[in-house]
Amino acid sequence: MDIDTPSIMRRLREHHPLVQCITNYVSMDIAANLLNAAGASPAMVHDVREAGEFAAITGAVVVNIGTLSPPWVEGMIAAVAVARERGIPWVLDPVAVGATAYRRETVAALLPYGPTVIRGNASEIRSLALSSTEGRGVDSEASSADALGAATGLARSTGAVVAVTGEEDLVTDGERTVVIRGGDSRMPQITALGCALSALVGACCAVGPDPLSATATAMAMLAVAGERAGVRAKGPGSLRWELLDELAVLEPGALAGRVEPR
Repeated sequence: MDIDTPSIMRRLREHHPLVQCITNYVSMDIAANLLNAAGASPAMVHDVREAGEFAAITGAVVVNIGTLSPPWVEGMIAAVAVARERGIPWVLDPVAVGATAYRRETVAALLPYGPTVIRGNASEIRSLALSSTEGRGVDSEASSADALGAATGLARSTGAVVAVTGEEDLVTDGERTVVIRGGDSRMPQITALGCALSALVGACCAVGPDPLSATATAMAMLAVAGERAGVRAKGPGSLRWELLDELAVLEPGALAGRVEPR
């Protein structure tokens, strides 16, 4: 399987896609800064009075259910409805989907709009695929390998590429599966870094016609930047800004060989 991650990253840097992020309060800052460092243009537009209209001018839409409320859900539905109508890629991040009925109901309302990519940790993907109440919050109690079967089934049932993050990252479209390794063991201590990764997936999908390749590129970018940042970081605080710096100076060639078929 040949995935040209460097060329997708080059297009990201050349085109600076506009990414609409309807995301949780905790992740707004790091998601916006990570997109800027990667070369994309972030916009945090969620109100129903403009979310759909704004979606029409974006390269991608990212929906994150981390801090739900009815007005935000209305904005999400408005944005993804336009994305589906216009053929704009959109990413669903089902944060802690197994924790409450409201989260499960919200995701059930979003799925018919056909997400391009679903990105979550192993517990979230398993919960979504199995319609279970597995997982109490955003932290995963399962490994990405544990979720491979669930991810493959979810990809086949929804038509979305499914990305599972963990000690190693997996991406599948139900037929093809790739693995990405790297990063730093302290990255889970940076709150909302996974949410920011979903935003980066959206940016890469905006410039890469194959969603699996685009998703793998985003995950490889973060893995390499995190790995390099970890060399100098003293803890999660310095790792956060070192990671942003490494992402900003990352060369596309550094991604070569980072995505492997499974």
